[in-house]
Order: sequence, then C-alpha cells, then structure tokens
Amino acid sequence: MAVANLAPLFSHPNPSPKFSSLTFNSNPLFCTHQSRYFRTGKSPLTANNTKPRRLYVAVSTSHSLQALIFDCDGVILESEHLHRQAYNDAFSHFNVRCPPSSAPLNWSLEFYDVLQNQIGGGKPKMRWYFKEHGWPSSTILEKPPESDEERAKLIDTLQDWKTERYKEIIKSGTVKPRPGVLRLMDEAKAAGKKVSVCSAATKSSVILCLENLIGIERFQGLDCFLAGDDVKEKKPDPLIYQTASKQLGVSEKDCLVVEDSVIGLQAATRAGMSCVISYTPSTAEQDFTDAIAIYPDLSNVRLKDLELLLQNVVAAS
Repeated sequence: MAVANLAPLFSHPNPSPKFSSLTFNSNPLFCTHQSRYFRTGKSPLTANNTKPRRLYVAVSTSHSLQALIFDCDGVILESEHLHRQAYNDAFSHFNVRCPPSSAPLNWSLEFYDVLQNQIGGGKPKMRWYFKEHGWPSSTILEKPPESDEERAKLIDTLQDWKTERYKEIIKSGTVKPRPGVLRLMDEAKAAGKKVSVCSAATKSSVILCLENLIGIERFQGLDCFLAGDDVKEKKPDPLIYQTASKQLGVSEKDCLVVEDSVIGLQAATRAGMSCVISYTPSTAEQDFTDAIAIYPDLSNVRLKDLELLLQNVVAAS
C-alpha cells in the first residue's frame, strides 16, 4: 500500500483538545444555498491554542430519533493504547527485531496513532511497516522471511498472539467504558428507542469487549449487533449501517450513529444516517465536517440533546 511520507508526523505530540459540551446559539453565522448553519458551543483549540476549530450544526427538515447506533472501539472504549500494548507485547515475546536495531520492535504512541489513522487494520499495519523498514528476525523463523509464504506466516503468528494478548487485557478488569456511554444506552432503552452496536472489528473481539464493558444484560438487550464478520465491506463503506437499518426496521434518517473517527463518519453519512462524534486523542484532529455534533466524550450528552439534534438536522448536500 502506497502511503505518504509519515516521518514528519512522528515528531509531533498527539494533540488532545478540550472543549465544552455543545449548546445551541441562536445567531446564524452564515447561509449556504440550501442550509443555515449555527455555531455550537466554544471552538476547540489545538494544543498550542493557535488554530480554532469551529463546530456547526446544519438545520433543516425534521427527523425523529428511533435508533441509536454505537461504534465499539473508540466510542464504547478507548482501545487504541490497548491494541498498541498488545502489539508491543507480541514483538517482545517473539523478539521481533528490525535491522539495524538489536532491541525488540516497540511502536510509540505517536507512531501508532499515525499508523492506525493512515493504514488501518493490524495485518496491513505490520506488512506496511516491515516493507518500509525491513523484514525482521524473530523466534518465529530462523532468519528474516524472504518468500510470501514465510512473510504471511510471520504476520499471521504475530497477529494471532496479539489478539489473545488483547483479550487478556480486556478480561483483566482494568478497562472501563468511556464516560457517559452506559447512561446514554440506558436512557435510550428506557425511552423505547432501539440500541445497536456496529463495529468493523471481528465478532469474537467485539463480543468480548461488550460483555466485559457494558455487561451481559445490556449486551443481550441490544436490538442489533453487527461486526466486521457480518458484512462483506468494511467502513467507510456504508454496508454495515445499511444492514443495521434493515435489521432494526428503522429508516436511515431516523437512526443516529455515534462514531469516533472520520472513517466511521463516512460510513454513517454514506448510509444516509446522521452522525455525532465522540473523539479520542488519536482522532481529535480529523476532519469531522459532516458530523452534526462533536463531543470530547458523552459524559454531558443526554438523549434529549440527541433527539433535538436529529429533529432539526439534515446532512448538508
């Protein structure tokens, strides 16, 4: 996979902007040919407070919130640092060393954030890294792999061990759901709304996370649960959300998706659904122009807030 030069990005710390929960402002900032935009809340600033990011809500025809759909990784739990830990543990376990280093490979937080945001899945991350930095020696093979078969064996072995290590971390009891998620799920259920989880991760991994983080009762009470195994196309393709709409029996325009990344946002909007963002430190600087609202987390977000948003929001064309 061809990827732009990542080196300049690795030297910069990952920004973690903070800003208040969204509130409506009655003064319009500007108009387009179809929609009027209203500024919401305070503009978040980057780490050095020099580049304000404006948030807008597009107001138009009425929608009714009937289903609330959550992504898993990044929304229900902040998982990227856990995945990074599991990869580094795998590299250490198998003594994975890329020339000329004599120490086991270790991905830094900043480096992993860029890999995750620009490359994506686990096997593609490792394959890209080894192609760029040299195929490593390890205890899996006697020498660096040369054939496609040997390289596939190396990556498959590392990924399988990493997955089991990640499961151990999730089961440890030290991982907690992100603020506000459980309360918002409970509010939606109590109000008679349908609640769903749609994740691009493997089904076994998502089930493990949900059972340990939202609890068996909430998990079994989901009106729809879809994982990457259930659809042929991954996000940003809209298929997973289109499938959820059909299984829920709810029109796309009456569904509201909670995502943490631009890839998930694209999947939701391409499915014809409105989407709010609950960003993480690794996704905070992504382009969320098409989101109807942006939050640092869900701690101050209530169901009535989301209902009001969807009643008055239509995606800008």
